[in-house]
Amino acid sequence: MRINQELEQPLLWGNKRYHTLNYEYRKLFGEKVFKVSLDGGFTCPNRDGTVATGGCIFCSARGSGDFAGNRRFDLKQQFRQIRDRLHKKWPKAKYIGYFQAFSNTYAPAEQLREMYDAILEEEGVVGLSIATRPDCLPDEVLDVLSEVNQKTKLWVELGLQTIHEHTQILINRGHDYQVFLDGVHKLRERKIDVVVHIIVNLPGETMEEMMETARAVANLPIQGIKIHMLHLLKKTPMMKLYQEGKLHFMDRETYTKLVVDMLEILPPEMVIHRLTGDGPRELLVEPLWTLKKWEVLNGIDQELERRNTWQGKYYLNNQE
Repeated sequence: MRINQELEQPLLWGNKRYHTLNYEYRKLFGEKVFKVSLDGGFTCPNRDGTVATGGCIFCSARGSGDFAGNRRFDLKQQFRQIRDRLHKKWPKAKYIGYFQAFSNTYAPAEQLREMYDAILEEEGVVGLSIATRPDCLPDEVLDVLSEVNQKTKLWVELGLQTIHEHTQILINRGHDYQVFLDGVHKLRERKIDVVVHIIVNLPGETMEEMMETARAVANLPIQGIKIHMLHLLKKTPMMKLYQEGKLHFMDRETYTKLVVDMLEILPPEMVIHRLTGDGPRELLVEPLWTLKKWEVLNGIDQELERRNTWQGKYYLNNQE
């Protein structure tokens, strides 16, 4: 896609200056689609001792699945409970089964096949989104993902967080950048769409280092991105850094400008799955402004308009 920078004509996706997930859903399915977040009862190799223990220092006790279903119930029960609640707001919508909590490819292949199929059998499901780590993609699991990809719309979400090794060590990520790149390559070899998670404001990172991560992601053969502000949650290992005065959070205005800087260098075809996150109110310590999700998103829209800019405006320049 070429961009007319001389006339400064903004690219628009509906009424937005970035390629929203809602826009992509409507293009693919012709109607409103929402995610049903599920907890499949998984753990993580970064917790169970396979790679390390304790997990990433920012990760909650529920493995980033604080808004997912209750793992005490089976997947179909979880799905139906959450679907019915959301259905009151969108009675004619379709659904994406979202395997969110912990590492959702970290189990024997046959078990994964049964779990994914259980959700695909539910009426109105048009796809799956599966969040996992790049070091949880053995060949037999990739074979299962390929099967799923052939019968429904599939996204695999990979946590990258940062490309910088010193930060990866500090946050106890448990793998390096090359492992992540290998995971992306394996998925794209099988034509599986990849969504990458990055986190802004990780401990010790400069603004330029955050932009370096965004530039690296912009040049990967991936189809989507999630940009998160770092959340400090109670009872996480990161609390120790905070109590020692080694953790500082940017304000909303700084975050807004940084996100827009990132959007400008991302390719226009890359789908923006998230630009902010909202941690559980009862657990969130900092930054509290992230609880006002719509104010954050509205601020990003306003900054895009103020600059007369849009996703991908400088993407071609970034490639040179």
